[in-house]
Amino acid sequence: MKICFYSLRPFDELPFCEAFRKETGIDFVYTSEYPDMENASLARDCDAVSATPCAMSEELMKKFREEGVKYIACRSIGYDHVDLKKAKELGFRISNVSYTPNGVANYAIMLMMMSLRKMGHILKRSELQDYSLKGKLGRDISSCTIGVIGTGKIGTTVIKHLSGFGCRILAYDLYPNDTVRKYGTYTDLDTLLKESDVITLHANATAANHHLINDETLALMKDNAIIVNTARGKLIDEDALIRALRSHRIGGAALDVLEDENGLYYYNRMGDLLEQNNMAILRSFPNVLLCPHTAFYTDEDVRSMVQGVFESVQWFEEGKDNPHEVKLP
Repeated sequence: MKICFYSLRPFDELPFCEAFRKETGIDFVYTSEYPDMENASLARDCDAVSATPCAMSEELMKKFREEGVKYIACRSIGYDHVDLKKAKELGFRISNVSYTPNGVANYAIMLMMMSLRKMGHILKRSELQDYSLKGKLGRDISSCTIGVIGTGKIGTTVIKHLSGFGCRILAYDLYPNDTVRKYGTYTDLDTLLKESDVITLHANATAANHHLINDETLALMKDNAIIVNTARGKLIDEDALIRALRSHRIGGAALDVLEDENGLYYYNRMGDLLEQNNMAILRSFPNVLLCPHTAFYTDEDVRSMVQGVFESVQWFEEGKDNPHEVKLP
């Protein structure tokens, strides 16, 4: 068995790959580059390819199939960058990975607190040696109502950890769970949007919730509400968000993800002229925090992501049930 790793980071992922090669006997080759038609031949005679979220075109998937690849093992929880219908047509099996929800959950809470205390603005002014107080007045999370959209593993962990701050917690999910009920209150989406001081997103990117945050839902929010997104960029209509921020319709945003990330996050683009216009606009707002998709990035989570790839390939090849497998349409 053999895996071709694309976009592999030698400084953190490679040591884990080498350890799991010894443990499982599964060989691998790798490149730090993202997959494209020029380097697709690196996957020749490999059972699987693995990459972090990237553009996975139909042409590229066909090329991998020609090279003998049977599995696409995403090194991420999200897999919306893969066209599942086309993957099924080509005969691929797809997997994603899972990791402890603590890293992303705690990062989301960090962004909530930084936004409520205007920390991004404070740090920028401090760099210019402006230590005056005007414009820096913040809010205490303990006196806020926090609305959590999506109560899967990460959303539930956010709620459990927030409970220690003493804040009021509202939750929305199509599939409520009893753990959340111990710490917060399930409600309908409109009520959550209207009553929350902070709204944090922890839902998957699906056709049903594409642009869940839009002009209509933004209009329901408090004029000082803060939106936190450590989930998927496609959950937010960025044009609508910019309109709401410009008109002071909401109080701010903290975004670890953007809708158009391909070719941006995880690359060194220093000195480049970027095409992501919305990112440039959002970055210009003093009440917006932009982070380069790093909520997941802990040593524990990186290990789990690499482990999930080796596990998937082994279970696929041995014909065992694979809890990481993505069900194709």
